[in-house]
Amino acid sequence: MADSNNSPGPLAQSINNIREYERIAGFSKIARRALANNSFDGVLTMIGVLMGNYLGDVDSANTVIRIGIATSVSIGVSGLWGAYLAESAERGRELAELERISLTNLSKTKIGRASRVAVIVVSLVDGISPLVSSLIVLIPFFFAPLIGNIMVSYALSIVVGLLGLFGLGMFLGHISERSLIGYGLRTIVAGIAAIAINALLPLSP
Repeated sequence: MADSNNSPGPLAQSINNIREYERIAGFSKIARRALANNSFDGVLTMIGVLMGNYLGDVDSANTVIRIGIATSVSIGVSGLWGAYLAESAERGRELAELERISLTNLSKTKIGRASRVAVIVVSLVDGISPLVSSLIVLIPFFFAPLIGNIMVSYALSIVVGLLGLFGLGMFLGHISERSLIGYGLRTIVAGIAAIAINALLPLSP
């Protein structure tokens, strides 16, 4: 009875398994980089979408939301699908090399399961991070009826995007154990550059 009371539940056991698979496959660093890089892409992409709508004189919040959601879903599917194909190919190659060295089929071992879990985790992070980050930038447009002025919604969304970039920069600074503010400012500069370039495009011949 004592053993059964001390045994972990299904959730705890699943968490323990994932931790063990991470130790074997080492996918946390890859997932962390994917989270930062793809969230950055999602925010910048949505800033570009907002600038395109603004410069195109789109004054309907519903139109901006539809275009934004369509773009977010597309980059999310692209991230998930691309990461799945790339990661599964890479993990499959590594597993095949280990099998040739060990002369053993590893597909049903912990190494094989860890490889499959790594593909799933990295793919989900790659797909969900740009989807969520880009949708966050759109939040002010969902409250456009309350705000009452579409220009204010545009301005608030751009501010949310820049703040999101600053937060991602601080996250990268934390990872690298360097200046949080310095990294935050670097990422904001990328957002400002995207805004400026988009604003100048209509002036091009």
